[in-house]
Amino acid sequence: MPTAIYDYAVIRAVPRVEREEFVNVGVIVSCQSTGLLEAGIELDPARVRALDPHVDLDTLRAHLEAIATICRGGPGSGPIGALPPRARFHWLTARRSSIIQVSPVHTGRSADPASILDGLLDRMVRVGRAGNGESGSGKR
Repeated sequence: MPTAIYDYAVIRAVPRVEREEFVNVGVIVSCQSTGLLEAGIELDPARVRALDPHVDLDTLRAHLEAIATICRGGPGSGPIGALPPRARFHWLTARRSSIIQVSPVHTGRSADPASILDGLLDRMVRVGRAGNGESGSGKR
């Protein structure tokens, strides 16, 4: 299989926007050549509560699920979910000042587009996995 070029952004929980502290909680991946638009979300409540013990985790979870729903598109994904995948990716990765923010968009390439999301979650979100320089339980 030829190498696929993809774009990704890391999803960040920013419980106190004024402090600009964040925890990586997911990744959005777009591969135009394969039609891939997918979000992987792995919220670690303890890490987010370390930044703000009073954070509303139910609201945070609902907004994170909305990102995954928009990526999937189709019924229930609202007007943004009706846009073409690339337009949805750009809408999801637009800069905003809220409890959920995304990193700048980065580009990569892979011979196995199906494995991109899991590899990025390992490197950018999951604690205690090889390659992310952090230690911890690695629970999913």
